[in-house]
Amino acid sequence: MFPLSHFSAFAKTLVLACALVLASAHLTASVAQNTPIILITSHDSGPYQEVVASFRHYLEQQQIEGPLLVSSLQTEPAQSQECLSTAQKAGARLILTVGSQATQLALQEVVDVPVIACMIVSAKELGKSANVTGVTINFSIEAQLQRLQDFLPNRKTIGVLYNPAENQAQVEEAHRVARTLGLTILARPVETPQALPEALASLAKDADVLWGLTDQTVLSPQTAEPILLFSFRNRIPFVGLSSSWTKAGALYALDRDYTDLGAQCGAIAVRVLQGTKAGSIPPVPPRKITYSVNLKTAQYMKVDLAPPLLHGAQQVVE
Repeated sequence: MFPLSHFSAFAKTLVLACALVLASAHLTASVAQNTPIILITSHDSGPYQEVVASFRHYLEQQQIEGPLLVSSLQTEPAQSQECLSTAQKAGARLILTVGSQATQLALQEVVDVPVIACMIVSAKELGKSANVTGVTINFSIEAQLQRLQDFLPNRKTIGVLYNPAENQAQVEEAHRVARTLGLTILARPVETPQALPEALASLAKDADVLWGLTDQTVLSPQTAEPILLFSFRNRIPFVGLSSSWTKAGALYALDRDYTDLGAQCGAIAVRVLQGTKAGSIPPVPPRKITYSVNLKTAQYMKVDLAPPLLHGAQQVVE
């Protein structure tokens, strides 16, 4: 028979062990809560501030406690660098980068801390880092072409200019998606801005619409004027990349809801803080699409926009 005195000693040992485990868990949780979450932005403009404010609000709603260190490469480059150095040496729970410049700096400086990158152009910017995931600013090719069909259901031949070094994979995906939607893609490679006029001229007779695919070579402040002049001279609507293109003369442009982008990154952050490896979460496009419309361009191009499309626009240029 097990002696009662032995049982009493065993029970005391068990209680002491449990107390030590609970104390250790409490200490670990306390240390984790006191370890900072770092937010670094590339710029201080409105969209960046919207993302940060929404991200912070989302964490507050989820009762994620602990210090948040926020800095901007535009106005506080030294502080941003110091935050990343601290994260690498002393640790951080998580790093949120907003913009490509902030993301690249974090990937150079930090190896072991989870990084969530927001407002990057594409997932290619993340490389093969195992500690990073993110939300791009680009919508999926399928979403872009489906929305194009909503606006221009009778236009089936889509011209697109692209730099193969940057967008070959996206154009190949566009060909695949277009076939499923009954559309035809006329893709013209443009390796330098000087090649733009000839590429545009080759689309004048056959393209029904000119689709603006994000491309640093083709679409820039320097190329905006020749592209929009081509659009108006040939009455081929240009589909832009943002509301600034719509204001300049594009028929319409898709845009992001920056408040929702912050919340989307917040949802990913919660998963990471709960133990999911950042590198196991695939980068995703924005989950919410907004758009702007240029009514003057629509009238000039003789495009009839359905009333629901106009009512749903975030901005209508008249």
